[in-house]
Formats: sequence, C-alpha cells, structure tokens
Amino acid sequence: MSSVYSEISGGVTAPEGFLAGSRYCGIKASNPDRPDMAMIYSPQPTVAAGTFTTNRVKAAPVRVSAAHLRGDDVRAIIANAGNANACTGVGGIETAKRMTRKAASALGLKERQVLVCSTGRIGVPLPIEKMEGTIGELSVSLKRDGSKAAAEAIMTSDTFAKEVAVEFQIAGKNVRIGGIAKGAGMIDPNMATMLCFVTTDALIEKAELQQALSVSVENSFNRITVDGDMSTNDTVLMLANGAAGNETLRAGSPDFEVFQRALDHVTITLARMIVEDGEGVTKFVEVCVNGAASFSDARRAAEAIAKSTLVKCAWFGGDPNWGRIMDAIGYSGARMREELVDVYYDGLIAVKGGVASATPFERLQQAVAQKRFRVSVDLHLGTAEYMVFTTDLSTDYVLLNMGE
Repeated sequence: MSSVYSEISGGVTAPEGFLAGSRYCGIKASNPDRPDMAMIYSPQPTVAAGTFTTNRVKAAPVRVSAAHLRGDDVRAIIANAGNANACTGVGGIETAKRMTRKAASALGLKERQVLVCSTGRIGVPLPIEKMEGTIGELSVSLKRDGSKAAAEAIMTSDTFAKEVAVEFQIAGKNVRIGGIAKGAGMIDPNMATMLCFVTTDALIEKAELQQALSVSVENSFNRITVDGDMSTNDTVLMLANGAAGNETLRAGSPDFEVFQRALDHVTITLARMIVEDGEGVTKFVEVCVNGAASFSDARRAAEAIAKSTLVKCAWFGGDPNWGRIMDAIGYSGARMREELVDVYYDGLIAVKGGVASATPFERLQQAVAQKRFRVSVDLHLGTAEYMVFTTDLSTDYVLLNMGE
C-alpha cells in the first residue's frame, strides 16, 4: 500500500475506460462559439454516487438524477449550460427526462442509466426541441482526451475550465481519480452553485463510494463561499468502473484510506478553483477558526466570518477591519468569550485578548493587500477547528449580477 498520489493530466478521462465530449447547441445566444452541452460515458458497468443541493427549491435535473442514482450501473452523465431548468414545474421534469432518454438512445442504454445536470438562468423553460438533435450527436464527440472539452462546455460565468486528476497505487495496481467542475457565482456551503463530475477506475462497491464522496464533499465543496447564495442545481456525481483491476475497496481498510485521501485532493483542488474564479473576485482568503469548544462552534464562527458582506467588502478595499471579524464571531452563535479571542492576518496578530494588538496598522494593510491571505482566529476555549475558503466582494460582482 502506498499513501502517495501524484497529479496527472486528463481530468475525468484520466481513469481507464472513461470518455467525454461536448457539442454546441445554442442554448444561450450570447455564447455562439462555445459548446454548451457535455457528456461523460463509461462503456463498462459502473457504480455511482452523488450529493445534491440542500435548497428546498430543487431544479428538475436534480430530482431526476437523484431518482436515477438509486439504480444500478449508471453509465453516463449529460449536462448543459445556459439554462438551469429550475422553477419550470412539471414540464421541467419531463424535459430533464427527455434529455436522459435521448442520451440513452444515442448510447444504447436505458434511460435510468443516464444522469442529467443543468446550469444557467433560473425560471426559463429548456429549449428541448433544439437540444435533442445535439444530444444525439454527443456520443460521436466522445474521446479518451475529451475532459477539457466537457469542462469548458459546462462553464457559465467561469473564466477557466476546472479539471484535475491523480494517480496512486493500491496493492500494486495503478488507480486514477479525475474530476471537472464549474462554478463562480451563487457559491455557499452545503453545496455551492456548482456542478462537479468525478470518475475513477477503482473497483469499489456503491455504498463505499457514496461514503467516500460524502466525506469528501463535506471537506471541500461544503467549505467554500463566495456570495452566500445557495443554488437550486448544486450537484456532485461520481462514477467508478473498476477498470484498474484492484481488489474491491472496503471501508475502514488502509487501501480505502488511500483512496479517500486521493479523492479529497481532487475535490479540494476543484473547490479552491471555484473560489479563486468567483465572480469579480480579487482576493482568495482562507478563514481558519481554532480553539473552539466544539466542531460546530468552529464551523459557525468560520462561516460567519467568511460569509459576512461587511468583512468581504473591507477586504476588497484593502482594509484589515478586525472589528467586523469580531462582530461576525459574536453573532455566529458559537460559544466565545470576547476577552479570550485572538485574530491574525497571515500570522500577524491583529487582536489579542479581544482588543487591538500592537501590530502597526500599515503591516496589517500589507497582508490584506495580497491576492491570497489567511485569517486565523483562536477562541481559546477548546481544541476544535474549522476552515472555510472564501473571497472578497467587489464592485465587479455587483455589475456581473445586475441581470441581462
């Protein structure tokens, strides 16, 4: 057994046996030259796992994919950009089913062997008649090196395609995990406004795959925020086809732990890319709360800081306004004693025991002027800690979200 994994190229098609591709359909007229439909496919049988938005308003593709995920041998994922197919009623459900039906027909599969995702504007009916012909052509676009094409096709306000893959060994067998993702706005914990598709050639049972993915999502996509808005379409899907030929991974085994660490690397890397590509973002910030009395307290405090509009605007302006951080901790619901709290910017102490430190303001300003920095908070009440990846909030973000 080896605990070492290395990054490789290839994204979702790095694992053996997976194909991906894209096509232009014209769902969003303002992007006439960019593909807006993607497909990922395994000719071999797979097991599948997934996590979905916790928003009570769920897009049609979320509902259809959640139902299909209960079955065995899911082989394909079809996704579109430019239209979320959310808040579209019963007609939206039928449209999502038509997408899976057409994709299944093109691949020689059953409808329930296809998962479906959509991303884009909410409340607009999906132009399914226009899309069905393109869906039929998607199977022709499938390639062993099609990951980047698929990653580009699911972009909305993203500025770059997000993909990563790793390779490692389990009992002498080379195993790979690869992923692609999209997301730049409406990003908040408990899934963000994002789609993520992960593939692996590891041999693993469905229950163990779901366990590993759920843990990995909790450690990655549930620790990011850009604007505090949760989407209707958030989805992470994972397919495993067993092509690596390893012995079946079992939960609790050393090999399973290797697999988990490699999967975490893939999801955390993609999560960081999403935050770094946040709409109008000028700063990437790690917020780490430690010394909390409980895990839930650490999480409450970290998320309150990371999601505070006042804090994020101060960062955009280059202002290390620690008073706003103290305020966020105070209303977070976490147990805290004001006179015990320490706050640091990249290791520079800004608050000692709840009051201003002796660090010159200019040095703190220099820390906040960086494009990447860390805010650390010590509550001095215990040993629990929690980290969130977040950003500033800029004027460009407002302009990007004023509507079309």
